[in-house]
Parts: sequence; C-alpha cells; structure tokens
Amino acid sequence: MYAIVEIAGHQFKVEKDKKLYVHQLDAQEGDSVDFDKVLLVDNDGKIAVGTPTVKGAKVSAKVLAHVKGDKVLVFKKKRRKGYKKLNGHRQRFTQVQIENIVG
Repeated sequence: MYAIVEIAGHQFKVEKDKKLYVHQLDAQEGDSVDFDKVLLVDNDGKIAVGTPTVKGAKVSAKVLAHVKGDKVLVFKKKRRKGYKKLNGHRQRFTQVQIENIVG
C-alpha cells in the first residue's frame, strides 16, 4: 500500500515505515503529525485518485529529527571589475517516518 501526499508544497510517494526528509515542519521531535492532502491511494491494486484530494484519506507520521541539508554555495563574479561575492545556504529539513496510511 502506498499513497501520494502533498507535504509543505511538495508531493511525495509514501509507504508504511518509510523515512523521508521534508521541508521543516512546526512540530517537536517525537510528535505525531497528520497529512490530509492525499492525492492518490493504492491499496493492493485498488487505486483511488482524488479530485483534488481523496475524501477521508489521511497519512500519519512521526517526527524523528530536525536537520540541515548540505551547504549550497552561490558565487557571483563580474570579470575585470574586482567584484566577487560568495554566499552559502543550508536548507532546514525535518525527518519523518510514516506510521499509517488510512484511505
């Protein structure tokens, strides 16, 4: 059984006991969160497609940790002008583990 769910503006294919990284959520570590925007549910070959979401479907997950992603460097330069600018960015993610899919 799997589902396609929208979390923080991105779509993910989730299965029971699967761990994934999503954009940072407002939840503490160890909390349980529910996602209601389920777009598709496949239950042993029976596919339910939502318009736009599946009625009564819900995915529950447990927050495992809040982490930072790899550093992304942004380098700007204008040739022959002596202009160089280096910026770094680390995106914040939340690691969640899917506990249950209802639908």
